[in-house]
Amino acid sequence: MSYLTANDLKTKGVSAVEDSLREDEEVFISVRGKDRYVIMNIEKYARMREYELAVAVQEARADVDAGRINTESVAEHMQRVTDDL
Repeated sequence: MSYLTANDLKTKGVSAVEDSLREDEEVFISVRGKDRYVIMNIEKYARMREYELAVAVQEARADVDAGRINTESVAEHMQRVTDDL
């Protein structure tokens, strides 16, 4: 894993990020000694988003299979939500 400090990023700019991404897929940015951000190339980000969406679909299917669904109208849903407030 590559690490950059916020100060390195401030002084060296995007070139520091690009140099780090040549070595690793992710660059951690630390602020005052604590990891705060992660930078990655857009291809890796797109893969991660696809994985997140695939997991969401699996969870939704599991909920349907387990019967954890509501089959109410929009009006019924809005009333239920309003009642919960």
